[in-house]
Amino acid sequence: MSTLEIYGTLGPSCADPAILRQMFETGITGMRLNLSHGTLAHSAGMIEAFHKAADEAGVHPSLLIDMQGPELRIGTIEKSRILMDGETVILARRSAALSPAGAIPVPGEIFEHYEDGMTLLIDDGKRKLKTTRMRRLDEGDLIEARVITGGALLSRKSIAVEGRAITGNTLTEQDILNLQNAEAYGVTDVMQPFVRGAADLREVRKAMQESGAGRCRLFAKIENTEGLAAVEEIIPLTDMVVIARGDLGNAVPLWHLPYVQKEISHKCRKAGIPFMVVTQMLASMEKAPVPTRAEVSDIFNAVVDGASSVMVTGETASGSYPLQVAEYLVRTAREGLRYRETL
Repeated sequence: MSTLEIYGTLGPSCADPAILRQMFETGITGMRLNLSHGTLAHSAGMIEAFHKAADEAGVHPSLLIDMQGPELRIGTIEKSRILMDGETVILARRSAALSPAGAIPVPGEIFEHYEDGMTLLIDDGKRKLKTTRMRRLDEGDLIEARVITGGALLSRKSIAVEGRAITGNTLTEQDILNLQNAEAYGVTDVMQPFVRGAADLREVRKAMQESGAGRCRLFAKIENTEGLAAVEEIIPLTDMVVIARGDLGNAVPLWHLPYVQKEISHKCRKAGIPFMVVTQMLASMEKAPVPTRAEVSDIFNAVVDGASSVMVTGETASGSYPLQVAEYLVRTAREGLRYRETL
């Protein structure tokens, strides 16, 4: 039978060595650590729990770090904030020394590409704003926007402009620091978000070699229109293609996303390069102990389509049922693999 890599994501819900041990015993083969908000040093406690659990379970799971990369993010929200549908909010440059009270700090790239009527997607599109005007003031420009889809606004969440590819540098200073410390923390895999083409991967590979992380595998996330257009040049330069359906579902019409997933899967199979499918595989299980029928079908079909790996994110990182998530993910993926072997 072919091998199948099955990843959870580290977070408060599963940071106990006893929980992680049970997840490994269930069949989880690796854990992702989201470093878009911090460093390996900040996550030292969870990493220690990961290694302790692996030793107790007698396994050697992968430790995958998910880098910051060129993704744009809002700044720190000091107080919890609920956005109400229809309200007007103020956006200020994240780098501004002074901002009006209650302003949402956003990257400067949003100002540099500003147009009236832009749709801003925050937190993988969970929050949606429509820009109405920019106010140019001596103390700093401000953007006014109307809330289309409200809800809780949290710090450091992704922000994108609908239908437009606006990104930052391939690697941040934080990314370089994490690569330099990767070996010391036992990192085995590096995931680069928002890959835009071959140049991004060559830059990351070079940085990995220079930082002492050259032995790690490099995973390339396809989650924007640039990466989608360049997928054939990306495939030969990566150890694993990641079909990252969260932001990819913002970059293309949602009803077109399944087609895109199938196309990337086909190109990876044709080239003989492993690929991973991720995002909302068991999203309902963040709050429920049993998944939906659609979710298990999604996992099954991804594996039947040739996926070498599947992964959950918030389901194990912050959800209420990390052990149940691990069991359903592993069992469903193995069922898909068993069926694939008969084809």
